[in-house]
Amino acid sequence: MTHFVDSEVGRLGTVILHRPGPELARLTPRNNDSLLFDAIPWVGRAQEEHDAFATALRERGVEVLYIGTLLAETLSVADARTELTERVLSDPRLGDTLRRRVADHLTYLDPAALAGVLVAGLAREELRVGWDRPGGLVHRLMDRHEFIIDPLPNLLFARDSATWIGDHVAVTSLAMPARRRETSLTNAIYRHHPRFGGTSFVYGPGLEHLEGGDVLLLAPGVVAVGVGERTTPAGAERLARRVFEAGLAHTILVVPIAQERATMHLDTVCTMVDVDAVLMYPNIADTLSAYTVVAGADGELQLDGPAPFLRAAADAMDLDLLRVIDTGLDPVTAEREQWDDGNNTLALAPRLCVAYERNVETNAQLERAGIEVVRITGAELGSGRGGPRCMSCPIDRESLRPPDGPWGPAAAPSAPA
Repeated sequence: MTHFVDSEVGRLGTVILHRPGPELARLTPRNNDSLLFDAIPWVGRAQEEHDAFATALRERGVEVLYIGTLLAETLSVADARTELTERVLSDPRLGDTLRRRVADHLTYLDPAALAGVLVAGLAREELRVGWDRPGGLVHRLMDRHEFIIDPLPNLLFARDSATWIGDHVAVTSLAMPARRRETSLTNAIYRHHPRFGGTSFVYGPGLEHLEGGDVLLLAPGVVAVGVGERTTPAGAERLARRVFEAGLAHTILVVPIAQERATMHLDTVCTMVDVDAVLMYPNIADTLSAYTVVAGADGELQLDGPAPFLRAAADAMDLDLLRVIDTGLDPVTAEREQWDDGNNTLALAPRLCVAYERNVETNAQLERAGIEVVRITGAELGSGRGGPRCMSCPIDRESLRPPDGPWGPAAAPSAPA
């Protein structure tokens, strides 16, 4: 099957989500900080909220795929099973004896059970050892609740480990240690699952740090890349070179953002809601800047700027003006709703987006600007700092490219679904 995404707002056809599961139940007050969660989520309620999110997408004609299902199907492929098993067994913390025990344990799991362990992790107390199956010194010295294989609760935020640019996928290189194994799963799915046979890659794990939440497809041929806490300047440069080599864009906007928890990704401060409109945190709307990067005739990158982000984006998108819709109405409300992922919307089509219902003022602002808002509950889903865009990886959208050429002005907006 072919998959294609050239904007943030083209009508959404297919999306990948990860339904939260036992990995969230691994979070405790002792480890939630290291696993990047601000609170201990109520797992059952988080699942209910996520199911409602998926239902809202399906009701509007979106095909929903789940990472857990795709992973189990991928693990039916022998090479994929070997690859992912060797990945967890290569952990230097294990030691030789415990590594053999873990290998034995994983060998007897069917694909669905193995997928569950790779996502939810394996605690010391869950591994059977005995006089005939010794765990060795490492196992003996571990706390009973310590993880032999770490859980991946942040897999919920499916955007970060992979993002599509045109007909290529960028499997990313995650910055935080707690998340790095996520891309081994994503990479295996895109390389081995039958649905993705022949997929072309424009980025991969092990390269300079780059995360999907920092990559926004502003328009066909225009990609914005945030540089801050998670994506490095070197990652943005590497992506730019590869995107230009593959002919996937004509302009890359590199956007420095504060290296803070509240602004960990570019999509925490702005997301597209129409072909010419961006929802944006007002505290930075006038100060956010961008460097414009294009490919030179000699293959080297040509750099211009910095310039105000809104001006640079409009110029690259061939617009007179990029409309801005503010988060909240006053500075306090704006700060509160930005923290609660008010800017982090998922567009289903031009002028139609999904947003957390708790961001009352921001949603009202969107509707006053002519944007239809599909409200979902996110009281528990938001405990890991992510909204509807963070939780979704679109793999197919209706193209906004004009019929008379590969690039050009954004296509005229269509009516919301």
